[in-house]
Amino acid sequence: MLIKVSGAAVQGIDAYIVTIEASTSRGIRFFLVGLPDSAVKESHERIISAFQVNGYKFPSCQIIINMAPADIRKEGAAYDLPLAIVIMASGGEVSTSMLDDYIIMGEMGLDGTLQPVKGALSMAIKARAEGYKGIILPIQNAPEAAVIEGLQVYGAGNLREVVDLLNDRPGHIVPLEKPTLFNTMQSNGYSADFADVKGQSTVKRALEVAASGGHNLIMIGPPGSGKSMMARALPSILPPLTEDESIETTRIHSVAGFTGQGGALITERPFRHPHHTITNVALTGGGSNGQPGEISLAHNGLLYLDELPEFTRSALEVLRQPLEDRTIVISRAKYRVEYPASFMLVASMNPCPCGYYNHPTKECHCTPTVIERYLGRVSGPLMDRFDLQCEILPVGFDDMSSDRQAETSAVIRERVIKARAVQAARFNGEKGIYCNAQMDSRLLRRYAKAEPASIRMLGEAMNRLNLSARAYDRILKVSRTIADMDESETIQPHHIAEAIGYRSLDRASWGK
Repeated sequence: MLIKVSGAAVQGIDAYIVTIEASTSRGIRFFLVGLPDSAVKESHERIISAFQVNGYKFPSCQIIINMAPADIRKEGAAYDLPLAIVIMASGGEVSTSMLDDYIIMGEMGLDGTLQPVKGALSMAIKARAEGYKGIILPIQNAPEAAVIEGLQVYGAGNLREVVDLLNDRPGHIVPLEKPTLFNTMQSNGYSADFADVKGQSTVKRALEVAASGGHNLIMIGPPGSGKSMMARALPSILPPLTEDESIETTRIHSVAGFTGQGGALITERPFRHPHHTITNVALTGGGSNGQPGEISLAHNGLLYLDELPEFTRSALEVLRQPLEDRTIVISRAKYRVEYPASFMLVASMNPCPCGYYNHPTKECHCTPTVIERYLGRVSGPLMDRFDLQCEILPVGFDDMSSDRQAETSAVIRERVIKARAVQAARFNGEKGIYCNAQMDSRLLRRYAKAEPASIRMLGEAMNRLNLSARAYDRILKVSRTIADMDESETIQPHHIAEAIGYRSLDRASWGK
């Protein structure tokens, strides 16, 4: 007798179907083939214990189980549940009438309790694409998978509930529905708020421009000037995630196992803040099983690198390609996966090792050679990829002691959303382009239309400041964003002037 149960595995952020076949014959042996790893092989012991605790009988015959495709290694304990079901169906404990219509996945404890698995959302998307009627998962994963329309999603707490469901005795288990799970995308639960930032109106303006166009930004200034505080407040003014962005972001976090229990979609833009001791693999992704790194976990959100020069040179240089392509391809001997990596890069740094170079009141004790070596830790090509470069000065006493209420993040966010709406209408029909920072040269020529006086001003700045060709594109993109914030169809001279002002660190004479 041959029984088949469908499972799923995840590679990158995409899932593929794993067919679990069981054949029974005379004998008493148990075989599991199809390149299972140690965790999959150990499922046999967990299944036997779960059967004993729940009063089910292990078939007294020879069972051969194949996990197809047999040339791809099967990893993890998430195959416990489909293996248990295929064994029970072989022994007649479970009806086979529903097995062809559902994907079944879940890790089991010794008592049959189901534990959550990684990549549930990707599995649900694959199940719908392959025409399955539904998917059966641990109850912790069910809300995440239920956001996919046109798919019945059953969440079970233990093996017995799954068996009763397949034997047409569902009891209290009913398919979860998306409308009861998908919350509005307008939520904003960030703790940091721009109302708490004293002074720094110029830098706040730069952060608003960055948020409005999705631009990368670097802040350089002495300790205590508010760099980290403003970076942490930046997500609170970013526009809300759309439903498509939320699904894509959740897929990445689900694969990494970071969605948590009981949650549906991620509704707030990610904010990732890795320590400067992070390794290249942890930043970009990879490892033995191709897990997403910090740059992919920051997809559709913000990656903040504090104390930028303290990161290793190799770690910083691996950011250059993802910043341009907005995707990262991880190629190893045993696998090749591609992860999205469209994120805003925000960085902060001191101007020198002591932190007081170019300080208006405190003296810097670093030699010119030491300062040059410190700043040289961030390469020119990487610095070029920051659309806005802001120098921050310490907050004065009058600003710190003032009781004047600053603008809240909610007020600034409304302006950002308005500017993003202009860009959404502009790029409607352009695949993968949602904001000005994502424009390539072709789109830049089409949409970044500047007045003749603006072009002359930009040309003079290029010659005087010796800016690179990449800086030219960055200035035009930022100018386009500033014009959108002013509701202007064309880029005017004052838009160009403001954008040029955000390239101060490109100047060879900076700080002199």
